[in-house]
Amino acid sequence: MSGKTFKDFQDLPYNRVDMKKLEEDLAALGVKLEEATSGEAAFAVHQQYYELVGHAMTEMTIAEIRHDIDMTDETYSAENDYYDEMRPVFQSADNEYQKKLYNSPYRAYLEEKIGPVAFKNIELAMKSIDQKIIPLMQEENALTSRYNKLLAGAEIEWNGEKLNLSLMTPYLTSSDRQVRKDAWKKYTAFFEENEEEIEDIYDRLVKNRTKQGRELGYENYLPLGYARMMRNCYDGEMLKEFRSQVERDLVPFAEKLHEQRRIRLGLDHLSYIDEGVFFTNGNPAPTGTPEEILAAGREMYRELSPETGRFMDFMCDHGLFDVLGRKTKKTGGYMTYLPDYRAPFIFANFNGTNGDIDVITHECGHAFQGFVVAEDPIREHADITMETAETHSMSMEFFTEPWMEKFFGDQADAYRRLHIEDAVMFIPYGTMVDEFQNIIYADPSLSPKARNQVWHDLERRYKPHLDYTGCDLYERGTFWQNKHHIFDCPLYYIDYCIAQIDALQYKAWMDRDYKGAWESYLKLCKLSASDFFTGMVKQVGLRSPFEDGCIRDVISELERTVK
Repeated sequence: MSGKTFKDFQDLPYNRVDMKKLEEDLAALGVKLEEATSGEAAFAVHQQYYELVGHAMTEMTIAEIRHDIDMTDETYSAENDYYDEMRPVFQSADNEYQKKLYNSPYRAYLEEKIGPVAFKNIELAMKSIDQKIIPLMQEENALTSRYNKLLAGAEIEWNGEKLNLSLMTPYLTSSDRQVRKDAWKKYTAFFEENEEEIEDIYDRLVKNRTKQGRELGYENYLPLGYARMMRNCYDGEMLKEFRSQVERDLVPFAEKLHEQRRIRLGLDHLSYIDEGVFFTNGNPAPTGTPEEILAAGREMYRELSPETGRFMDFMCDHGLFDVLGRKTKKTGGYMTYLPDYRAPFIFANFNGTNGDIDVITHECGHAFQGFVVAEDPIREHADITMETAETHSMSMEFFTEPWMEKFFGDQADAYRRLHIEDAVMFIPYGTMVDEFQNIIYADPSLSPKARNQVWHDLERRYKPHLDYTGCDLYERGTFWQNKHHIFDCPLYYIDYCIAQIDALQYKAWMDRDYKGAWESYLKLCKLSASDFFTGMVKQVGLRSPFEDGCIRDVISELERTVK
């Protein structure tokens, strides 16, 4: 099951996936599966499925990465448009094959081979797609691409040059408050100029997704969205209770940290322009060029463990990072995977802030887990749900903290302080994003103005310190419009919050026993998706974030150490 050998990502060949042939090949495999006369024979067909779909996913992923690297590249823009249209066709054909696997007379044998989680995920997938909604899925893809192209095309005049949204970050968090004020004015001007178009895109997305849900027999989009997010071991009621625990037990502690930050900054009150700033002399910034940062990351992972050393050598030696911020590059960052090559790939936008190091820790947490299980012959074990995936990444941020001197020098302690505070402060925001989406999709008739009011009201509950004086745009409740997950990946964001509770548990554990915490983490990575999230956290010695009192106890422990 070893992957194809290659020297460098940039040299990888690319060929457009012939979706009609792929559809035919999947149908033919489905027939062979139905004709199988034993469990062994059925699994042999399924192994052919792994090869067929793995290759298709590799080609689509190469095209996606190259499009994101330069969104003005006409060749890969055309490929992106092609897959926007044809990916739902592939998903539907794949679903038809999965139905046959699910209903196989050799189900017991197959479930023993690939695990019960895989079959639960197939069950959810069968509830989330049908031939009749393919045109709607195609329209949904086109709308999300329209949003991403709009944001990627931002050109903000700043000190004689034109910057995109990502490259404005250092100025939005400058130690000079006047610079921050001017930068936020320019930044928000872009969203004000495009507010009508962004609201139109989102309005169309909400109506489109609602129609998809109703076409499949649901009251609204939420049951469909939960199925697509593979919520295979918890439901909306459990998430509602999780949000309640965040609001009750975590928000007060986060507000205390904001108050400490206000005092540290010497301000009489916090404005929105101060939201990302932690120290009067500015946030700690990494030293060195991007190449030097990657080299330091290589040293760090070699020292952390043999497994992480092999991982980082592989990534660096094969050009599996594209992290330089460029004007025509898609905003944001992610880790993705190339099945044919058993290779993770990390995409990001370095901008000279501490966020650059988050790429070397957070995204590498994702990539490391993919690397660790790359040789697992059961492909379904790679289908980790997002709260598990984000536990890998957010926990790695803490496991790498002892090496921060390599990136920040004498500012390493300041970074560690920023990191723990930011980790806690994020959870109310991420939870608010989730509640916002649940409200919007529960009542798709809300007008754009009413949606903004929902966000405005949620901010008062989850982030009561916020003050938008001087910014009418955000005072109207539009801050959500710059969060691409809300457009691209509906209902995703709560996974970060669940995972952050896990990561904070690991933080407390490693402070007591680093080796024991690391062994637990490595076990979690190797478990991959062989068990449900709620089962795996118990296996590795963590408490489920859904357990009543878990968040309260995590905060109690943090209150003793974060002063």
